Amino acid sequence: MPFCVHKCHYCDFYSFVDTRDQQQAYTTRLVAELAALAPHSHDRSGTPVPLRTVFIGGGTPSMLRVELWEQVLKALSSHFDLSLMTQAGSGGIPPGEFTVECNPESTTSELLGLLVASGVNRTSIGAQSFNPRHLATLERRHNPANVARALELAKAAGIPRRSIDLIYAIPTQTLAEWQADLETALALGTTHLSCYNLTYEPNTAMTKRLAKGEFVPVDEDTEADMFELAGTMLAARGLDRYEVSNYSIPGHESLHNLAYWRQEQWLAAGPSASGHVYSIAAQRQAGMTTTWPAHRWKNEPNLGRYLDFSDAGHSPVTDHETPDAARALRERLMMGLRVRAGLDAAEIMADAAVLDSQAKSAGGIAERLARRAAELRGDGVLDADQTRLRVAPSQRAWLVADYLAKQLMRCIDDVPGTR
Repeated sequence: MPFCVHKCHYCDFYSFVDTRDQQQAYTTRLVAELAALAPHSHDRSGTPVPLRTVFIGGGTPSMLRVELWEQVLKALSSHFDLSLMTQAGSGGIPPGEFTVECNPESTTSELLGLLVASGVNRTSIGAQSFNPRHLATLERRHNPANVARALELAKAAGIPRRSIDLIYAIPTQTLAEWQADLETALALGTTHLSCYNLTYEPNTAMTKRLAKGEFVPVDEDTEADMFELAGTMLAARGLDRYEVSNYSIPGHESLHNLAYWRQEQWLAAGPSASGHVYSIAAQRQAGMTTTWPAHRWKNEPNLGRYLDFSDAGHSPVTDHETPDAARALRERLMMGLRVRAGLDAAEIMADAAVLDSQAKSAGGIAERLARRAAELRGDGVLDADQTRLRVAPSQRAWLVADYLAKQLMRCIDDVPGTR
């Protein structure tokens, strides 16, 4: 859902202010795309396979008018099997997860009632901060008090899983102010928190202003202190870090985001949405045992093109990557080390050995991986458990998670014939 009431200057997601009232045109096109995508969720006999997760993000999904939401939700339930979203599960949590991102200002009881009736069982509220000064720096135009209001409305509507997004390392933000944001979020009774450090993405308005000297970024030591504070505070309150930037009480992890980090399969609908679908033929050809080469693509980030173009309902696509076994293994390492559970070391080494056998010259990928993993375990930043490849449980290790991933990925990149 690409519509926003205001384009925040730090945001690099595809979104815009809808000055031409294109919501109905967009909804009509989205419904057609959902119909086109539906067969990709069927088994070989043509029977729909129950979706395990649905995630509607933005932009600001809660800005879509309720009557248009009805059309989207009807299309989803008509074309896909959403039965897992409403089944009884452990602790009252359904086995399927249906998430909608909501803005504190545009969340209403009418919308939430419709969402719950359609199987939505999780909402993610974009708080970012509870400090008005820092919200102004981010150009977030909501009243901090409305975060609590939105969460109460979601609870009253019957949405059992409620998450909050926060940003830290905002210019001029102090460690004490970050602690206050965390305390406020915890006091609201959330069972899931996403804590992201402010990133100055290329070509955003905020990055351009930073280059002009209009902002002074938080220094790296303070940013590291903020990262460690979040881990310590949240763990003490029962929210475990299950991914670099995400914390939850057990059983409330984001299943949809875990699917990304585990390199599973997902379909994409709407401009700028990205998809990832396994190629069984490529997997068989590569001979890999657990790594699945996949097609990866992105719908064009252009609403005009999205509305004007239709390939039997499908979107115009950009950045299509064909299946590649070496890339798939690199991505498994990169994404798997973001998650606390990590990766099965034997599986990774087995797939690395397959790449060795297929490399154009003597590879030694498995040997390189094993040697580098041993060195990183010796440094105390990779878990000492020989059966897993995962970040060590210390705060210091989590601070260098990207470094660990790069070090292991280089064991593949440095070998001829695997680029």
